[in-house]
Amino acid sequence: MNQSTHTEQMSVQAAAGSIQGRVKNGALLFAGIPYAKAPVENLRFRTPQPLARFAEPYPALKFSPAAPQIPSGGMTDSAPVRWSEDCLYLNISAPVEALEANDSGDRAVMVWIHGGGYTSGQGAIPWYNGNRFAKNNDIVVVSINYRLGALGFADLTHLGEEFATSNINGTLDQIAALKWVQDNIAAFGGDPSRVTIAGESAGGFSVATLMACPSAEGLFQQAIPQSGACHHTLPQEASKKVTEHFLGELGLNSAVELEAASAEDILAAQKATTAHFAQGAGQVNSLGVAVSPFYPVHGNTTLPEDPLTSARNGASDTVRVLTGSNKDETTLWSVGETDQEKLERTVAGYQAEEALAVYQRTRPEASSHDLLVAITTDHMFRIPAIRLAEARQGAAATYMYQFNWRSRALDGALAATHSLEIPFAFDNLDQAGVDFFLGPGPSPQGLADAMHKAWCGFIKTGEPGWPAYDTSTRATMFFDDVCEVVENPDSEERAAWDGIR
Repeated sequence: MNQSTHTEQMSVQAAAGSIQGRVKNGALLFAGIPYAKAPVENLRFRTPQPLARFAEPYPALKFSPAAPQIPSGGMTDSAPVRWSEDCLYLNISAPVEALEANDSGDRAVMVWIHGGGYTSGQGAIPWYNGNRFAKNNDIVVVSINYRLGALGFADLTHLGEEFATSNINGTLDQIAALKWVQDNIAAFGGDPSRVTIAGESAGGFSVATLMACPSAEGLFQQAIPQSGACHHTLPQEASKKVTEHFLGELGLNSAVELEAASAEDILAAQKATTAHFAQGAGQVNSLGVAVSPFYPVHGNTTLPEDPLTSARNGASDTVRVLTGSNKDETTLWSVGETDQEKLERTVAGYQAEEALAVYQRTRPEASSHDLLVAITTDHMFRIPAIRLAEARQGAAATYMYQFNWRSRALDGALAATHSLEIPFAFDNLDQAGVDFFLGPGPSPQGLADAMHKAWCGFIKTGEPGWPAYDTSTRATMFFDDVCEVVENPDSEERAAWDGIR
């Protein structure tokens, strides 16, 4: 690697070619590096294609557009974003020492996969800034974009062999990014044999899905699925129902028409399709719950089985895992009153009436709203994480955490809500928007220090600092103002989900 004459810019010589970056806040930043060809025109709905080597130095000086998306209107996704179908880019934060001529280049690498329900988000948001990992802990951080929604996961396989991967292209984008990391990360001071993949929500689902993909084997050695595990892929029979409705909304049914359609029209049809299934017109997930209709599809070459079955069959059994969830995940979508009828309707959808009886007994003072948050949080996030850990008994170590720190925002209504742990794990409490989610009061920097240390420890050594999870002790690190390991937490409520998918 050669430092340029400009004091704030530099270039590295990678397998992909010469790439220009800059120093920002005491660490190297390379923003907006393409890792595959733009998936446009005759590459729309196709598997990602490799790029030729850069003929000229590539200026990785600004973040790329996000994948096409419509803001959901929620608290974490309400503002329009700059997007383009030309979206397959990644960003790298690295220590400045990586530029030194005698640098060993053997640093641990974290590849971060953003969340957003597979329909929104991007790798460049401030909460995912990898600066503290790089500057303070000598870790190389990569964040990626990938195709979302219908453009990444619509099942168009019936239209021809060229669309054989259409229902899992977003996952193949992630694999293409990981292959790029394998080929190029040494130029940025990283060791391609020390890669941890990590992500939250749909990023966590992505991590668990990648662990089940044969073509991703060997591209990473460790995994951190946060608030997302194995229960978020679709069987082919469900994806075909989704496609039928999607194409009906679009008013198109041929490959030529789909390639010519505008991204805006595709997004509009995607939104209408999502609304259709959300209204109970059909349950599109093999687990019996309504989820996004544009999720990765299993039962194909890329993802032969659903991720939990794959885990039980030994997939990624040499990969060390750190997983967990937040105590009150679903307050993010359910702030407000909940009546008994809504609670019972939700529980009936889960076929979890007996579980509700357990929660009513273990939480005698809980309101209908409190019970709804507890049950939906466990069903969507906590229990899937536990089942992943249970499926890996006998495999490489799995570590479990639970984030319990209660936000003070909205008079405490958010509690330990979905995504709140991200700026703690990244040590990014000072980034834009975090203060709203923390709420008034003293800074919980001490907790950020503890979580960031645990994440760094796991990324660098495979051990976060507490015992591995097994079915005898079920050791779980509780992150709060006081951090402690708890054995077999909420055991009655956990057991209440036995036999419920």
